[in-house]
Amino acid sequence: MLVDVGDTRLFVSERGSGALPLFVLHGGPGLDHTMFGSYLDALGDVCRLLLVDERGSGRSEPSSPDTWTLAHQAADVEALARALELDRYAVLGHSYGAFIALQHAVDFPGRPAATIVSSGIPDARFLEQVERNLAEFEPLELREQVQASWAREAHAHTQEDVASLLADQWPFHFADPRDPRIADLRAAMHDAVYGPDVLRAAANGDYGHIAVEDRLASVGHPLLVLAGRHDRTCSTPAAEAIAAGAPGARLVVFEHSGHMAFVEENEAYVAAVRRFLTSL
Repeated sequence: MLVDVGDTRLFVSERGSGALPLFVLHGGPGLDHTMFGSYLDALGDVCRLLLVDERGSGRSEPSSPDTWTLAHQAADVEALARALELDRYAVLGHSYGAFIALQHAVDFPGRPAATIVSSGIPDARFLEQVERNLAEFEPLELREQVQASWAREAHAHTQEDVASLLADQWPFHFADPRDPRIADLRAAMHDAVYGPDVLRAAANGDYGHIAVEDRLASVGHPLLVLAGRHDRTCSTPAAEAIAAGAPGARLVVFEHSGHMAFVEENEAYVAAVRRFLTSL
């Protein structure tokens, strides 16, 4: 369905029949809700999953590039809740979606029943280690492939551009760069609608200027932080900083995962989210 948030309409895919509405925010920017495939569907008995295509992405309607900011996208979550007449809801964001979820948590403290930050960071300084991790990434041919794909982000203009560079990047985001589940994820995203304009804007603008670390103490609702031990992009120390900064936050680290724990350790990931949500 398309939901009016004031200046545009955002696409939302609804699944499950659980009592608690759970907004699910995808990574990227420039990806869409299909990155979650059916990986979260097992939560449908405890949640009403509301998978959102963010501004400039997926099947959402066009919006002004001036609004492709973390603050505006955080406000979109609130606008979606109002439009859908939800008094109580939770938010799960993964990767770039985690940046939005965390921005929402500090901009609207206490408003969601809970926030789940999956593979996120609280400040752009935690991205400084990404280049070092890439310099150590093996095998060499995959390292060169990932480096070239990152350079292409700033010049992506078509669906094919994004699909191609993303295919080249997936190995960096898995603990095992040859993980056969990479093929499963690609298959799950076979009908993805990418947002090359929003990806290009982010690549030329520091991916949203993440800077909420000094505001985490204001988060007044339950917060779950999920991280992969071998995440080369959003590191475990970043997750630990979020958990340390937000009062009463819970941290779960998946020991055999990289950036994509909901794929790499799906059963453990779903179980952690389920425990958290049923404890509210």
